[in-house]
Amino acid sequence: MISLPLHEGWTFHAAAGPVPSHLANTSVRATVPGTVHVDLIEQGLIPDPYRGENEALVAWIGQVDWTYRTRFDWAPDDEQRHDLVFDGIDTVAEIVLNGASIGAVANQHRSYRYAVDDLLHEGANTLEVRFRSPVRYANAQSLALGVRPRPYPLPYEAIRKSACNFGWDWGVATFTSGLWKGVRLESWSTARLDEVRITASPDGDGGQVRVDARIERAPGAEDTGLLVHLAVNGLETGAGTPSEVVAAVDDGRAGALLSLPRVDRWWPVGYGAQPRYDVDVSLSAEGATLDRTGRRIGFRDVRWSVDPDDAGTPFTLVVNDQPVYVKGVNWIPDDALPVRVDRERLSRRLHQALDANLNLIRVWGGGLYESDDFYDLCDELGLLVWQDFLFACAAYPEEEPLRSEVEAEARENVVRLASHPSLVLLTGNNENLWGFEDWAWKERLDGKTWGAYYYYDLFPRVLAELAPQVPYSPGSPFSPGGDWEGPYVTGPGGGRQTGQHPNAEEHGTMHLWEQWNRQDYPTYRDHRPRFVAEFGWQAPPTWTTLTRWLDDDPLTPESPGMVVHQKAMEGNVKLTSGLVSHFRVPEDMETWHWAMQLNQAHAVRFALDWFRALAPHNSGAVVWQLNDCWPVTSWAAIDGDERVKPLYHALAAAFAPRVVTVQPLGDGDALAAVVGNDTSTSWQGVLQARRVRFDGTSEQRVEIPFTVPARSTSRVELPAEIRTPTEAAAEVLVVDADDARGTWYFTEPRDSTLPSHDLDVATAPHPDGTEVTITARAFARDVTVLVDKVSPDAQADSGLHTLLPGESVVIRVRHDGATIDAAALADPRVVRSANQLVTA
Repeated sequence: MISLPLHEGWTFHAAAGPVPSHLANTSVRATVPGTVHVDLIEQGLIPDPYRGENEALVAWIGQVDWTYRTRFDWAPDDEQRHDLVFDGIDTVAEIVLNGASIGAVANQHRSYRYAVDDLLHEGANTLEVRFRSPVRYANAQSLALGVRPRPYPLPYEAIRKSACNFGWDWGVATFTSGLWKGVRLESWSTARLDEVRITASPDGDGGQVRVDARIERAPGAEDTGLLVHLAVNGLETGAGTPSEVVAAVDDGRAGALLSLPRVDRWWPVGYGAQPRYDVDVSLSAEGATLDRTGRRIGFRDVRWSVDPDDAGTPFTLVVNDQPVYVKGVNWIPDDALPVRVDRERLSRRLHQALDANLNLIRVWGGGLYESDDFYDLCDELGLLVWQDFLFACAAYPEEEPLRSEVEAEARENVVRLASHPSLVLLTGNNENLWGFEDWAWKERLDGKTWGAYYYYDLFPRVLAELAPQVPYSPGSPFSPGGDWEGPYVTGPGGGRQTGQHPNAEEHGTMHLWEQWNRQDYPTYRDHRPRFVAEFGWQAPPTWTTLTRWLDDDPLTPESPGMVVHQKAMEGNVKLTSGLVSHFRVPEDMETWHWAMQLNQAHAVRFALDWFRALAPHNSGAVVWQLNDCWPVTSWAAIDGDERVKPLYHALAAAFAPRVVTVQPLGDGDALAAVVGNDTSTSWQGVLQARRVRFDGTSEQRVEIPFTVPARSTSRVELPAEIRTPTEAAAEVLVVDADDARGTWYFTEPRDSTLPSHDLDVATAPHPDGTEVTITARAFARDVTVLVDKVSPDAQADSGLHTLLPGESVVIRVRHDGATIDAAALADPRVVRSANQLVTA
């Protein structure tokens, strides 16, 4: 196999559409892999769409047909086949080699291969990729296939392209075009590996590795003499134990099984190590290697327990027979121009996830199948992956040409992803089953298809054929036991979903959005969900990110750039409505910014503490969302410039291995200390429960011994004298268990008598940057260092600390350069607390 990358010498030009005069008849240097936007930005030919109000100024790009062109040299050789391979094309294009059309494509989520033996010229060859406007194509397809319900104006459901590329309630609309993955010319003879599936299965102390290979033969070649070799490296094998097997190819296929007497199990982070083994698969004929590929595998088994119980239907992840409490986040593309996301950036983001005590990443269905680097890093770090098929919040046509494209992309990506030990769930869609039931789709569809065939038929069949070891759920949310009955159409004579409502809290997975949209976060306690797959709260990005990208003067919550960077429907109204019950709305912008960030952290921490306190009834929560794709007010914990918001510290605290929170116990005024132990050893200690005045005076104190078995939760009822305040506005209930602390406030912050913000700050050098010691002169709630205001690239390792008078906390700030000055950090704009929002 000879592979010639075709990444050099590319240009593009506008072929049709509303192109500005300065780009008309202009050839632009193109980067491959790349997209039109990135090259135009880097060459200064368009303003950056992330800045200010520029998004609208570059929307014309999605209305333009673009033509990419390059030339490459080729000389005749002895190989029997020559294939032009595209790993990814975004999205609608005709491919032309030396003036001859070799294919038309319309799917961002798959690869393409074309035999070009008859079209190659000795010497110079010209390759063109003629892109059509994705906006105009999607609109035309919507007319051809029929308009269907969706939440946003443009018909993203009519094109196989990342849905959020058309904009979302947190996302900029980019409408990209380009060769977003690699292009190459492959030359080969006799045969090649067309599809390789590798399955690693533990078996007691050992395991099995199976390869199933599909072979493509060159014209005239036969199976005779073709062998597939399977080898596993890194094993400790005893004498006589093979680490390699060979299988003959028969009718274009070969299967081989290698049994191993001893392997180490792969575990999620927090449950054990992540040993992996290198698997090599090669194809040979007459002793010569024709083609080869490899994978890194891990041995583990996985299932989701959905056996009904007295409370409904659980959704509990079990890895290697060990139930795992899911501490998850939803993932969106890390840049709205995803070609800019490389392995180093993914590594930074996933290490941030690890540092926040997360163990699962859900790759949301409105985004992308992520790169191989993403899944490899998750394997390495022990981060579990829940991958949606790419359908989100809309009714999708089941007719051609989409029907065949959906199957092709599903097959390709199932094969690509199934061998990763981190992959624990494939899900048919995001919220479409729920939408069909509750969002008036049935009436508006009026007999049209909407995607049920994909979720209830196609995807289960593809998995049964290609990766039966990978668990599958038809959607999120979903109630286990549900199915489809009848024809895959709506209206009279059409089919219907069976079983429990898809978003029933007693069954399976649930999405909770009423709190953000219409209610308030204390109402999370009105629910007892078995598993929460989505919920969240908004806040602006960090101050440095905000002021880097917005030029508004003055900058206000409703200034023009802020409005462009707030995509949620009535987003600022909901921010205000969600704040005023807890804090007054500040009048100055910088304090408003802090209030909204703190309220986001409070809302999500409140929910997570409640869900975890319900364990094992509740078996996990997946927060919306970890990351952002540009600088925007959103639900993210990490903003578009990779800086962490206070929410990030709330996630780390709520998902810590050992926690204590204070929660209501049944009806009435009873309270319990809920002690959570997500470690492999029992936790024994003494609860120190105190009702304390804000001036530090202890009103009541009690010590209660506790024991929490490994991977368990215990509830300890608190005595009436501890939970009953003398002066509600001036007291707090504090419960400490070793290094874990839980608090219970008897009033909302705005109604309390929190003292003035009064902190001492000292700094000292630390190998990674600066060690910051903060000491409270008076009771201080949610002490957080917004360190980006002093050092834009710095990150604090913790935040949201509540300190009694005289207590101190040490925060380590990672950054390059000299130790940060204590006076700079002591600025009340930098070291923040909830007190500032009450006493100002």
